[in-house]
Amino acid sequence: KKLKRMLTNKAAFNHALIDHLYKKMPLKQNYIMFESFLGRNYSDSPKYIYLYMQEKYGDQFTYIWAFDKSKKTKSDIKGKHKTVRRYSLRYYYYMTMCKYWVHNMRQPVWWNKRKGQVFLETWHGTPLKKLVFDMEDLHFSNKDYKRITYTQSRNWDYLISANPFSTKVFQSAFMFPKEQIIEIGYPRNDIMYSPDKEKIAAALKEKYHIPADKKTVLYAPTWRDDEYDLEGQVFDLKLDLKKMKAKLGDEYVVLLRTHYHIAEKMDISGMGLDDFAFNFCKYDDISELYLISDICITDYSSVFFDYANLKRPMLFYTYDLDKYRD
Repeated sequence: KKLKRMLTNKAAFNHALIDHLYKKMPLKQNYIMFESFLGRNYSDSPKYIYLYMQEKYGDQFTYIWAFDKSKKTKSDIKGKHKTVRRYSLRYYYYMTMCKYWVHNMRQPVWWNKRKGQVFLETWHGTPLKKLVFDMEDLHFSNKDYKRITYTQSRNWDYLISANPFSTKVFQSAFMFPKEQIIEIGYPRNDIMYSPDKEKIAAALKEKYHIPADKKTVLYAPTWRDDEYDLEGQVFDLKLDLKKMKAKLGDEYVVLLRTHYHIAEKMDISGMGLDDFAFNFCKYDDISELYLISDICITDYSSVFFDYANLKRPMLFYTYDLDKYRD
């Protein structure tokens, strides 16, 4: 029955390979696997750790990036590296053989770290909102969320914290030991201190046809875990973009960047906003959007902790504060 399941179920076959073949092979000591937002992006702290290692260590390591179905091309990623598709045969091979892992979210539920592997969890934001064990009410469909997250986090060797506030929250939210938390700031924010940040910003504006003579507003709200329909998460844009264009269009443009949970839901095409509002919801690296923004509008998103590094103005548009804060 087990053999039949292996031959008819792709996942079962790959798991059997891990248990009966890959785990019997020695770890590749200089191999590092990177993954950001479940393979959706080349972004966040894993990206900037990777770029730093490329600069400082070069060919001393072999770098593997895991992506989902929207697989990146070699030209998207700087430096010498390999790419694998999540849940492909090669993905299972490298996840078992790489000595080091660098993630910014929870890893696959079924994965158990091998002895000798080192897992660096960078996480992906300062937790203003309540997480896991600090949450009283769960709106998720998975009622085992807390138990699963606890099990997954036991595989983390180190967890990066951006500040003392995060360090305290991570201890309670993940029930994670303080001695394994590295309070060093987020690597993804290093770009905001780059000596070339003005040059990088100018190049990005030119690449995406954002007028250099207008000020740029970044709208980056979080998601609401109690707003969903039969197809999953939804988001109701509470900005009147047409009115904003009429009032501000001569001087400003707006960049829209929602949380990755709802990035697929944003569509402003056909609204006559092509020269005013730009949809960057699926853009990989929000850190680059910070650089080209003169002001940030957000709500409860941890975006504001990061954007504050630039010391530029921020507006907090908290239209549902009475409901959300509790």
